[in-house]
Amino acid sequence: MHRPARLTRILVSAAVVPVVLVAAGCSSDSGSDSGSGGSAKKDSGAKASASASKAAVVKEAAYAQLPQPCKVFSSKTLGELVPEASKSGKEGRSDDTATRGSCSWDSLEDKGVKGSQFRWLSVSLLRFESDQTRGTGEKLASTYYADQVQDASAETGATNAKSEPVSGMGSEATSVSYDLKKKEGTFRQQVVVARAENIVVSVDYNGAGLAGDKTPSAEDLSKAALKAAKEAVEAVVTANQGGGSGSGSGSGASASPSKGASETPTKDAKPSASPSKSPAKKD
Repeated sequence: MHRPARLTRILVSAAVVPVVLVAAGCSSDSGSDSGSGGSAKKDSGAKASASASKAAVVKEAAYAQLPQPCKVFSSKTLGELVPEASKSGKEGRSDDTATRGSCSWDSLEDKGVKGSQFRWLSVSLLRFESDQTRGTGEKLASTYYADQVQDASAETGATNAKSEPVSGMGSEATSVSYDLKKKEGTFRQQVVVARAENIVVSVDYNGAGLAGDKTPSAEDLSKAALKAAKEAVEAVVTANQGGGSGSGSGSGASASPSKGASETPTKDAKPSASPSKSPAKKD
């Protein structure tokens, strides 16, 4: 009488075991799938982060070299613009010649009782490197270029001021002209600011007729300044031939050369004063 009951309990217990095993198996498979999904998400996230980091790297600056500032003009050009000047020029002080430089020439042609003709020519060059946080060298140079044009156009005491864009000279260029009256006479000033990729070139040229001599033609001075500026931009390109685009030092430390690193010649020099004693032009 008791055997059938025991046998029934054994069969029931045996029937329950496969169900438990199946449930355990399902639970194990589910955990495996979950782990695989988490790994895939991590891999995807890592790839996305790497891509974002790569995209954030700024493009290297186009030009890595500056020409020697006192050699950007040919002897012929110097002979035409500053005939009585020393052809070697006076180089401005710079604590980093790789990023900035300047040079100036002054000429006084004394005609005795007939008066004198004074000329002043200067060139300054400033190179910007790409910076990871501030942007490309070209962008930084473009901002500085705009500031230089604005400064030249807002010269204190200037009269007959005129500003116009110049085509065919680097990436962008602007010519600014104005007159400045001084006790020695009227100085006619020409400023040409040009940007060649990540380098900004500024050419200042002025002239005056002293001691009764006639004031030089603004048109003649403008043509001369434009010729000199074009020559300076070409010197920048030549200095970087063979190591052109992409030859910059990338996201270097010298993204924006420090102000005051060079002595930039004044743009309204007087014949009676040494250029080195004249107020430095704003950076």
